[in-house]
Amino acid sequence: MSSLSPHLFWITSRAAGISAMVFASISVGLGLSMAAKLGKGRLSDRRTLHEALSIGVMISIVVHAVSLLFDAYLHPSVADITIPLVSSYHTIWMTIGIVSGWGMIAFGLAYYARRRIGPKRWKVVHRFTLLTWLGGLIHTLGMGTDAGAPWFLALVALSVAPSLVLLGLRVAPALQDRTVPRPAAPRARPRPRPTTVP
Repeated sequence: MSSLSPHLFWITSRAAGISAMVFASISVGLGLSMAAKLGKGRLSDRRTLHEALSIGVMISIVVHAVSLLFDAYLHPSVADITIPLVSSYHTIWMTIGIVSGWGMIAFGLAYYARRRIGPKRWKVVHRFTLLTWLGGLIHTLGMGTDAGAPWFLALVALSVAPSLVLLGLRVAPALQDRTVPRPAAPRARPRPRPTTVP
């Protein structure tokens, strides 16, 4: 226990960060599958699972950040783990993680205010969750202690790949509609001039 205790909070933060990444990837994939009307099972059950995963992501992010406050090696301040560009430790990767973490929490909580926001506005806001998920993935791969470990890369591939495929299937038709030129409207034929009888 003595060899583990100095690194206990660091290990806890790593485990929570990995959990957040896995939960977020599954949640995003489930959300995309519901939007595309794929998969079996009742929609209400899948929505409940989607909400539970979202809550799991938010809890994991909080544990991931707060655990670092007690790490004896890094010993960050509250500002270091909550405000972008403040920490001097891997500043860019930390900033991406902080922005993505706040975004995940904000968009996750926005679900419970969707009636006040309005269904149409909430759907637009909810789409930005994809950007925060991608930002969290970049943070994980760029800064994670286990980023180069084969087991970690396999875990990322298994949890992220399905969501990326579903995202590609959703985005591809929209991009194709923008790139394919629309056929020009047919020109109107000139009307014949009326003939006058002398």
